[in-house]
Amino acid sequence: MSGSTGDGTNGPAEQPRGAVTVQEDGRLLVRVHAALPASAQPRLLLQLRPKKGQPERTGRHLDLEPAGPDQWQAVLEAAPALEEGRWDAYVVGVPGEDRVPLLPGLRDLRTLATGRGGDRRATPLAVRVPYATKDGRLAVRAWRRTAHAEAGRITVEGDSMTVTGRLFGARPAEGAVASLHRRGQGSAVREFPLRAEGEQDFSFTVGYTDLLAEGEGPAVGEAPVIWNVHVRPAAGARRVRVARLLDDIADRKAVFVYPATLLGEMSVRPYYTLDNDFSVEVTAQSPR
Repeated sequence: MSGSTGDGTNGPAEQPRGAVTVQEDGRLLVRVHAALPASAQPRLLLQLRPKKGQPERTGRHLDLEPAGPDQWQAVLEAAPALEEGRWDAYVVGVPGEDRVPLLPGLRDLRTLATGRGGDRRATPLAVRVPYATKDGRLAVRAWRRTAHAEAGRITVEGDSMTVTGRLFGARPAEGAVASLHRRGQGSAVREFPLRAEGEQDFSFTVGYTDLLAEGEGPAVGEAPVIWNVHVRPAAGARRVRVARLLDDIADRKAVFVYPATLLGEMSVRPYYTLDNDFSVEVTAQSPR
């Protein structure tokens, strides 16, 4: 992005920067600092990052309204919900530029940190967390799920872990189980009783030895075996992925780290994936 340096020559201009406030009703207020001519009609573009090998689709455009000297703002309403994924933020309408990535400014996520920031009773459940990407840009992480099992406290003790959580869009009923599915073709399934702790809350305990039965552990040098954790709220019901979405953390994998348990030559540890879903990893340890 280029512009005037004030001495009649052209030089680099400050790149637009976006500050975001998550409001209690779930709306995102985006304030953009950008030195644009008075005749400019800029727009905020939220562009869904395509999956590998897929083309980019049309993004979500919002008009940026003047809000002071070199200040513009737009409001992303709570509905319609963003499709699940990562949405990169750009300014469109900058003279001489197709689109300019927004640098991250202040992000006020207090409503998310305190469990507000949207209607938790809505179906599907929609969550949006503004964050700074690894390459220093502003983006929004979005989830949209018809039913959701929010992970709470994870306790690792001995050769087992106990998980507490809360269901949204479903209720625990007779025949409810925690259902762990091994990734890959011909994947195995392990089920554990689900204990209802009220209308929405639940808990379950996973014995690690059950994940190693029938030769399910990997050999030394092989890739780890991953078990994705679900809840089946009732007998015959569709399973619901267990994840941690309802706070202000867009990328939980490196933030919440749980201890590994060594069982013979196998190491077992719970963890959050890049999508903040909850899984269990089994890794073979080399003999000492």
